[in-house]
Amino acid sequence: MTLASSLKTVPAQTIRQLATTPEVEQGLRFFETNAGAITGEHIRICSIPATPFAEHERAEYLADRFRQLGLAEVTIDEEGNCIALHRGSSSSPLIVVSAHLDTVFENGTDFTVRREGERLLAPGIADDGCGLVALIAIVQALRAAKIQTEGSILFVGTVGEEGEGNLRGVRHLLTRGAWSRQKIEAFLSFDGPGIDRITNRALGSRRYRVEFTGPGGHSWGDFGIPNPVHAIGRAISRLAAYPAPKDPRTTFNVGSIEGGTSVNTIPARAAMEVDLRSAGDAELKDWMRFSGAR
Repeated sequence: MTLASSLKTVPAQTIRQLATTPEVEQGLRFFETNAGAITGEHIRICSIPATPFAEHERAEYLADRFRQLGLAEVTIDEEGNCIALHRGSSSSPLIVVSAHLDTVFENGTDFTVRREGERLLAPGIADDGCGLVALIAIVQALRAAKIQTEGSILFVGTVGEEGEGNLRGVRHLLTRGAWSRQKIEAFLSFDGPGIDRITNRALGSRRYRVEFTGPGGHSWGDFGIPNPVHAIGRAISRLAAYPAPKDPRTTFNVGSIEGGTSVNTIPARAAMEVDLRSAGDAELKDWMRFSGAR
């Protein structure tokens, strides 16, 4: 889970008091007494293909479920995000509770869920099928326990979280979508297979596709002309030498490289895809200066 840092200011005593109120206790019991139904929902969601840039069918399913549960203003926005509002006593504070619709697996993947004992196995069943079913189960628990929230909750299934999606769904939600004009007090994201930790700091992410081009030629007759594959190798070596700081934590990865046609041909093109992440904005800018990226 990813929790907006503003929630760090909530006193632990307040959380303990909330957890012991009759309504919240009833809401928590909902997850135990309805575990079988939640698992069934989980299987249905994961069986709907949602490869990158093809999340529409899963978004439509989530929107239908939100409507059935009585949420307001259920829409699929211009970018493909599925959005629904749980109205509280007031429109503010507004909290976003989200999970991403897409999986990392490519078109043609078999998303059929199978059981092995107590385990469910399928591509994307943890990342992020667990998060999507959590959105539905939370709404159901609120309804079952008749919990009236003071503020409002915006439930969002986002597109484009994986790979070349480059977080396009959440970017649209926060910068260009209809809800970008509203003040969002906190952002809670259910994501990934881990359930034993909470991340409460923002993480910056930049992704690049870097291409090198040259005239191309024959390995013998044209030896000495610029070789894009050699150039990309030197670029990767320079990136690997970057002294990434541990605080704020900063990571980099060359996830794929491509180029060339045969062993005896100097390629005319080579490309690599680079993923950069850091808890500090300055570190991402430092890397660009270090590498010469623009």
